[in-house]
Amino acid sequence: MERADKDLAFMLRYENVAWYENGEVRILDRRIYPQRVEFVVCKGHQEVARAIADMVTQSAGPYTAAAMGMALAAHECRDMTAENQTEYLKNAAFTLSHARPTTVGRMELITGGCLAAARYAMDSGADTAQAIVEHTVKANNIRYRKVEKMAGFLADTFPDSGEVMTQCFGETIVGMMLKVARERGKNLRIFCPETRPYFQGARLTATVCRDMGFDVTVITDNMPAFVMEREGIDVFTCAADAISLDGHVANKIGTLQIAIAAKYMGVPVYVTGAPDVGHKTRDDIKIEMRDPEFVLQAMGVRTAADGVKGYYPAFDITPPELITGIVTDVGILSPFDLKSYFDRGSRGEFEMII
Repeated sequence: MERADKDLAFMLRYENVAWYENGEVRILDRRIYPQRVEFVVCKGHQEVARAIADMVTQSAGPYTAAAMGMALAAHECRDMTAENQTEYLKNAAFTLSHARPTTVGRMELITGGCLAAARYAMDSGADTAQAIVEHTVKANNIRYRKVEKMAGFLADTFPDSGEVMTQCFGETIVGMMLKVARERGKNLRIFCPETRPYFQGARLTATVCRDMGFDVTVITDNMPAFVMEREGIDVFTCAADAISLDGHVANKIGTLQIAIAAKYMGVPVYVTGAPDVGHKTRDDIKIEMRDPEFVLQAMGVRTAADGVKGYYPAFDITPPELITGIVTDVGILSPFDLKSYFDRGSRGEFEMII
C-alpha cells in the first residue's frame, strides 16, 4: 500500500509524527525540533495524553498521537476479557480525546475509529494493537489525500510567482500545498510569522518549507501588516483547529489580527479544512487557556520581570466576514455556505474511518 506521506518533509511522515511499536509510543518532540531531533517515549496511554497536553506534538500531530495512544492502550489491556478490554479502551479514548479542549470533537472521531477497529480485531482474534496501527495508517492515508485535494484548490489561488503568508504550523496542508506548487512549477516565497510562545512558524513551518526547497522567511508576530504592504503578499492562508458551520474559524492565536490586516490591505484570506459538524456556531468552540507563564519567556529564557503577569489563550476566532474562502476537499466554499459542504458528499477531513 502506497502511503500518502510519500515525498513530504521529515516531520510529516507518519513514523516521525507518532508511532506505536513494542509496547510504547514514540512522539517527535516538536518543542525542540529542528534544533534537536528527539522523541518522547510513552509507556502508557496516559503518558500520550500528557504529551499532547504538554505540546510535545502540535497542529495535526495530536491526531496521530491519540490514535497510536489507542494502540498502546490495547497493548496494556491485551490480557483482559473482551468485555473488559472494550471498557478499558473506551476510557482510554476519553482520556486521549480530551487531552486538549478545543479539538475534542475531532479527537473523538479519531479515537472512535480506533475503538471500532479494536472491536473488529477482538471479534476476529487478531492482534488488537497492531490492528489499530494499521487502521491509523489507513485513516491517515485518507486524510492526507483529502488534504492533497485541498492543496490543489489552494494552489489555484497562488500566482505562478508570488508571495504567500502563513500562520503557525498547518501540518499536512503545508507539505501538500508545497508539493502541489512544486509539481505545478510555481515559484513562491513563503513568509512565516514566528507564532510565539512555541515558535511553531519559525521552527516547524519554516523548516518544512526549507526541506521542500522553497524560499522561506521568518518574521516576528508583530510584522504581518508591514510585510503585507512592503513585500506585496498575494495570499494569506492558514489551517484551522475548528471551523463552525456558521463560518467562524478557530486557529492559533494571532490569526484574527492577520486576517484584519489582510482585509484592510486587500489580501485574500483562505482557510484550509472542513467544517466541524459538532460546532454549529462559534459559541460551540471552547478556547483553551494555557499556562500564562509561557508568554513571559522565549524558548525557556525568561523575558519579563518577576511579578509581571501573562495571558495565554491558545487560539482566537476569525469571523466569516474576514475570510475569502474555506478551502475544502470538494472545492473553495464561502464561509457563509458551509452547510453545503456535506451536501456535496464529503464526510469531513476527520471523518470516523472504520
